[in-house]
Amino acid sequence: MKKLLFLVPYFLVSGISAQEITTSEVNTVPEDKMNIIKTNITGYAFRNINLSYERSINRWFAINVGFGTVAEGKVPFMNAFLSEEDEKDFQNLKIKATNFTIEPRFYIGQGYGKGFYFAPYYRYSKVSTNTFDYTYDYSAFGTIIPVPLKGLGDASGNSGGLMVGAQFFLNKQHSFILDFWIAGAHYGSGRGDFSLTSDIILTPEMQAQLKQEIENLDIPFVDYTVETNSNGARIKVDGPWAGFRSGFSLGYRF
Repeated sequence: MKKLLFLVPYFLVSGISAQEITTSEVNTVPEDKMNIIKTNITGYAFRNINLSYERSINRWFAINVGFGTVAEGKVPFMNAFLSEEDEKDFQNLKIKATNFTIEPRFYIGQGYGKGFYFAPYYRYSKVSTNTFDYTYDYSAFGTIIPVPLKGLGDASGNSGGLMVGAQFFLNKQHSFILDFWIAGAHYGSGRGDFSLTSDIILTPEMQAQLKQEIENLDIPFVDYTVETNSNGARIKVDGPWAGFRSGFSLGYRF
């Protein structure tokens, strides 16, 4: 009986020690894997082919650098900011884009690439178009004369923003990760230059009507000015540049 009473405290202490070791092992994030390569899988729904690299500097701080390119295709959600009538004027319009992002990350969870984080970031973006057809209706002597033009141009912007997200390990070896971009938004300024060229000489009256028609497009969130000449029109974009980021990335940690 005395031996049994003597062994009880031993087993209690052993159980507590084992529990502490187990908990410690679960909560420890290996420090030997400081690099992560990943891709935002939700971006592919918008033709955005992307890749990013994250490097842990210490437990709480990391640098994430990303690059993406949007393959040439139709303008997404074009009908959201142009009327159906205006949209018909832009025939076979397609765009392509590239972006570069540098993102310092501050982890408030377990660290070394795991847990919740907030990340102020800088992003450079560029958008360019193919050579597209644009038609405007010139009104003269009570008749409507369609005037075809060829369009081409590009715009770029620099912006800064803040991302809030959470990153998780998907296996026991902590090799595969899921990066959840909960919400991120950026704002800055952008500039662009677009041209519309006609095969016919435009009279001053035709130029005035073309200028008015382009200005009446009233594209939201975009500040632009229109200049016309006998060969067509030039549209200069100079104004705010904003965007929103959200999605899921899958990656490999090494």
